[in-house]
Amino acid sequence: MGNAFKTAFLLTALTLLLMGLGRYFGGENGMLWALIIAGVMNFVAYFFSDKIALATYRAQPVTREQLPRVYNVVERMTQRIGLPMPKIYVIPMDSPNAFATGRNPSHASVAVTQGILNLLNDEELEGVLAHELGHVNNRDILISSVAATIAGAITYLSRFAFFFGGDREERRGGGLGAILMLILAPIAAMLIQLAVSRSREYQADATGAHFTGNPYALASALAKLDAYSRRVPMVATPSTAHLFIIQPLLGMNFGSLFSTHPPTAKRIERLTGRPAEFEQ
Repeated sequence: MGNAFKTAFLLTALTLLLMGLGRYFGGENGMLWALIIAGVMNFVAYFFSDKIALATYRAQPVTREQLPRVYNVVERMTQRIGLPMPKIYVIPMDSPNAFATGRNPSHASVAVTQGILNLLNDEELEGVLAHELGHVNNRDILISSVAATIAGAITYLSRFAFFFGGDREERRGGGLGAILMLILAPIAAMLIQLAVSRSREYQADATGAHFTGNPYALASALAKLDAYSRRVPMVATPSTAHLFIIQPLLGMNFGSLFSTHPPTAKRIERLTGRPAEFEQ
């Protein structure tokens, strides 16, 4: 129920934001057009946010024959815990990472990078896949996918406001308003991510460890992922960074301000009951 409410809240917020922009830049007609656009975007965010996230990272669907190592693990776990089999995707990147997306367990997808397949042993990979199935089982894949789409939309809206709101509105201070939108939009996107991310990762860690009965395998995987992703970073957009099991590189460093994940050391400590053996 909590995630359903959050999803409705985010979609409503997007509608109100679009209508406000429409009124500011186009008066009553602008607001009407904004309402129509918001309806289309809400539809897209609900039904296609997973496909947008997968396309952003060029994720390719794979068959059982192409990737039996992942298929066998996921199939075994989903049968045991009573979840539908998700679609499996591979992201052609060397940086090790993974995410789950979809609007519900019957329309879920799990994506892994080529790098994670090369880095982890079978037990560690099982721990990561169990974590992602934890997101599916906890029904937070919709809210995280919708948040990614909305955060991306806010960013694009800010650019639109900046490029098209300047000349005509400059005399009335519209140019300043457009620049403020450009500054505020990433902050709005960050707030959306923070609203859905940090506790989700702890919960998915705990659920995944419960599914496998082996929290140490997931802890070992997280330690490897944290270390290796620093050496071979994945550059991600701020609007989608919260989807991944390990925080990707955002291209700028504002310390913990833009962090969408709990510190890996704390996640490991929760899983194993003792402090992690590396500095975070």
